[in-house]
Amino acid sequence: MLFAIICTDRPGSLDLRMATRAQHLAFLELNKAGIQFGGPQLDSDGKPCGSLILLEAEDRASAEGFAAADPYAKVDLFESVIVRPLRTVFRDGQLVE
Repeated sequence: MLFAIICTDRPGSLDLRMATRAQHLAFLELNKAGIQFGGPQLDSDGKPCGSLILLEAEDRASAEGFAAADPYAKVDLFESVIVRPLRTVFRDGQLVE
C-alpha cells in the first residue's frame, strides 16, 4: 500500500536539518526499495521547511515505523508528521485507475 509521509519542520530548525541531512540521506538509501518519491518541501524563500515521502509499505504501522526511524525524526526536527494512505489514480502521464 502507498503512504504519504508529510513532515513539517519546527520553526527556526534549518541548521538542525542541514546538520542531520547526511544521516537522513543514508537512511533513505537503506530503505530505497519502498520509496516511490521523496524530497523537501520549500518555504517562500526556497529553503527546506519539511519533507514529503511517498512510501510503499505493507501497512500503516510499517509506514509509521519508517517515519519514526528517520534521523530527522530522531533529532526532533519535525513539528508535525502525517502518515496517510494513498490510492494512485494518475501516474507518469497515465490514468491508472
